Amino acid sequence: MLEFMTCGESHNKYLMAILEGMPSGLRVDSDLIREELARRQKGYGRGARMKIERDEVAITSGVIAGKTTGAPVGFLLVNRETKLGELPELFRPRPGHADLAGALKYATGIRAILERASARETVLRVAIGGLVRQLLAFFGIEIASHVVRVGEACLSGKEPVPFDQVRRARDSMMNCVSSRLESDICRMIERAQKQGDTLGGVFEVRVKGVPAGLGSHAHYSRKLDARLAHAVLSIQAIKGVEFGLGFELGALNGSRVHDEIFYGKDRGYFRKTNHAGGIEGGMSNGGEISLRAVMKPISTLARPLRSVNMKTKKPEKASYERSDISAVPAASVIAEAAVAFEIARAFLEKFGGDSVPEIERNFRGYLRQLRGR
Repeated sequence: MLEFMTCGESHNKYLMAILEGMPSGLRVDSDLIREELARRQKGYGRGARMKIERDEVAITSGVIAGKTTGAPVGFLLVNRETKLGELPELFRPRPGHADLAGALKYATGIRAILERASARETVLRVAIGGLVRQLLAFFGIEIASHVVRVGEACLSGKEPVPFDQVRRARDSMMNCVSSRLESDICRMIERAQKQGDTLGGVFEVRVKGVPAGLGSHAHYSRKLDARLAHAVLSIQAIKGVEFGLGFELGALNGSRVHDEIFYGKDRGYFRKTNHAGGIEGGMSNGGEISLRAVMKPISTLARPLRSVNMKTKKPEKASYERSDISAVPAASVIAEAAVAFEIARAFLEKFGGDSVPEIERNFRGYLRQLRGR
């Protein structure tokens, strides 16, 4: 079973993660992991920390001579900025953040809550995603994302963006497929910054090459769409996830939304549309998996909202130290990692083995079975 655990708070000197369940024999490209970490830090409207930190994650175990050994893989991130013991306690919780609920739940100050709730921990998730997507790539599975909206700036057109175009979005500062959209987003961010405000947005994650049959209709906890939604919703500030046509399905007749099934001798079963987003009955159907997620505006505002001082119980403005104006491009990269992990986990559940060659035998045998049907 593929699992991971992270440890550490955002201002600790060290952040650590352990990835369990990686098979042996996978050639590891550390440069690809570094590229994903650099992508997470890109984007106009990011906060001061992105100028301070240059994320470097070291693999401390589970890899020898550039290949996985089957042992747990250790990841270590060293923070340059480590002032947790010097930072003052806070008493004015931010609306929309974990501050108040966390302080009440754990009977502690706000500082301990915000440091653990920080999206800083997603550095390790992206590093883990950078490794597991190499396993997926070995079996022909590729993941890409792009930003669809930030504030009022939105990608025009209803037709799905071709995967090749989505793949090229990684070269954009804002992870956009359109230079016009990127310019509009930058203008929106500049306006919000002048107003002391923040912006949310929408991004899309696409997965190509997933065979039919990952996930399960038989167990609610193994439904692939439910697992992917859980993974993406666990990212800080994500408030909604949809697959394929998503919420638009509620306004359309069934005859217009279900993907009709065809058969060709050379290509087997296929569909001409992908309104379901590549998942039916909790299982991958062989089509491209497509999901969108909405990120709320960041809770820390330079022009703070009204709150209450937890010490005096008197009304005051919420705390402010520093903040991104918008982090939607970063969230899309983090979501790629979250999706990669869940797809890899479902893949190993179906084709699992202790080594890459063993998994490959299982996988190739399943493909032969599919072709036979």
